[in-house]
Amino acid sequence: MTENSGSHTPRYASYPSLADRTVFVTGGANGIGRAIVEQFVGQGSRVGFADIDKAKAEELLVRCRARTLRHQPRFYHVDLVDISALREAIGAAIHDLGGITVLVNNAASDDRHAWDEMTPEYWDDRLNTNLRHYFFAIQSVAPWMIAARNGSIVNIGSSSYMMQEDFFPGYAIAKSGVAGITRTMARTFGEHNVRVNTVLPGWVATERQLTKWWTPEGEEGTLRDQAIKRRIYPNEFAQLVLFLAADDGAACTAQEFLVDGGRF
Repeated sequence: MTENSGSHTPRYASYPSLADRTVFVTGGANGIGRAIVEQFVGQGSRVGFADIDKAKAEELLVRCRARTLRHQPRFYHVDLVDISALREAIGAAIHDLGGITVLVNNAASDDRHAWDEMTPEYWDDRLNTNLRHYFFAIQSVAPWMIAARNGSIVNIGSSSYMMQEDFFPGYAIAKSGVAGITRTMARTFGEHNVRVNTVLPGWVATERQLTKWWTPEGEEGTLRDQAIKRRIYPNEFAQLVLFLAADDGAACTAQEFLVDGGRF
């Protein structure tokens, strides 16, 4: 099954307000983040993305160079657990792109682990990998957005904590904290015309999910629970992120939006 399978081929919206808009995406080399980067560059945005995976980032850059684009994306190699390196990368992106008016906090790791094997060190690792850098990325870009009186911050959450899944408690607990960041920062920045929202994926058929976690039984259960009886793909998930970044989403803030095929 492919993204364009069936009788309907997606024809996505074009947002004039995203042309030349400056965008920074964390975890942009793989999966959902990769789709978000590609969709923004397809809109004519100026895009920078950060990731620890240089090989996958280069694959994306090569893919983009083969297309006629308004702007080619820029890659910043960084381990987002290192907050100093993250701040440096965001500073470089602000210089290279001419500012950042859209931040997509996406990077995360859903590695499986058991609650009774959790150590304090791994607990810290899960929060550092899946939550901490969201706040410090916001802290780094917010002064620019406040000065510009224009900004959209989109935090990628996860429906996993809502499902009460028990195979990655550190990940699910960290992801539940994204809602707190979104609602708190939306109130803080609202008077400056800076919006903050969360988009939560259900089971999205990324390469990582299909390679590492997919089973026939798991997919059968997912499709049983979804109202839409098919896979959800990264490019269609990215469309809601585009809407929230564009002027079309200018009245949306402090919200959580699910893209899960109607599972909840």
